[in-house]
Amino acid sequence: MKCLRPIGVALGCTMLASGAMAQLSITPPAQTPPAKKEAPKETKPKVHAPVVKKPAPKPAATATPTPTPSPTPTQAAADDPNVDLVFGAYQRGMYKTAFDLATARAQSNNDPKAMTMLGELYANGLGVKRDYVKADDWYKRAADAGDREAMFALAMMKIAGRGGPVDKDAAVKLLASSAKLGEPKAAYNLALLYLDGQTLPQDLRRSAELLRMAADAGNPEAQYALATFYKEGTGVPKDLEKAVRLLQAASLADNVDAEVEYAIALYNGSGTPRNVPAAIALLRKAARQNSPIAQNRLARVLATGAGAAVDKVEALKWHTVAKTAGKGDPDLDDILADMPPADRAKAEAAARKWIGNNVK
Repeated sequence: MKCLRPIGVALGCTMLASGAMAQLSITPPAQTPPAKKEAPKETKPKVHAPVVKKPAPKPAATATPTPTPSPTPTQAAADDPNVDLVFGAYQRGMYKTAFDLATARAQSNNDPKAMTMLGELYANGLGVKRDYVKADDWYKRAADAGDREAMFALAMMKIAGRGGPVDKDAAVKLLASSAKLGEPKAAYNLALLYLDGQTLPQDLRRSAELLRMAADAGNPEAQYALATFYKEGTGVPKDLEKAVRLLQAASLADNVDAEVEYAIALYNGSGTPRNVPAAIALLRKAARQNSPIAQNRLARVLATGAGAAVDKVEALKWHTVAKTAGKGDPDLDDILADMPPADRAKAEAAARKWIGNNVK
């Protein structure tokens, strides 16, 4: 079963129904003789007439200009009202500066974006001591002023019980308001609540609508989740091609689960033209990102030579790493059982090094 985790809060996860996409397995292709390569056709190089460059005219003598000093951030803001010094300072890690600027804007202009920034800084202890109560207060002020990001952040605070007691009813209302204003993270999290069926009555169709809203806005988690809906026919008609297109979009945004599923679709030619080299490249990428499923599938490919050159040392390395993460494979145990002791030792040393360097 596949776990979909909410964005913005460290809580449990919503499980997809059995048969989720992560359970797909790679089916090795039937052995076919390699196609004969045609000899490249000779082509005559095109001959171009030489280009005669005319000498550029000499510039007229001018006085050397006096260098103008670069404007300070405050001067730049005065010249360009679109410059956001608060967000700029936050992006550069200048959290105390962001806090001071946001405080001034919130107090003098009642700026909801500045209030949201103050909530963010207090909630994460950036530039100030972490204080969930103050974070909750600033988020609430910004939410009351109509800021959709503050609504989402405040909803996550209420779901987690930070800055006050757990209040899921209030959280749902805030998520709905934020999603209505176009916040994709709010739409995604609200979709999970409709899918889970505990905080809200289960409504798969409504969940799919919200996921589509977030997916269309470019949210990779929503793209992956909606792909599973189309794969299984959950809340939407089954459509493998739509599922694969969503997986492709999410994988381009470095969603590891989507990378694995898209790789498997490419390998098997499911809902998309078959492309084994691209599939294996994605499996390698996801394996290096610590996906046990990708590590297992890559080990199978390398052990059997089904789409890539046989490399049992590398196969045993990834098989061992995947087993350590709980993704065992008795078939691979059998395939790799007769490896020479020296190769086995080399693979196990590589696996230990990988695991040691990637312990979270």
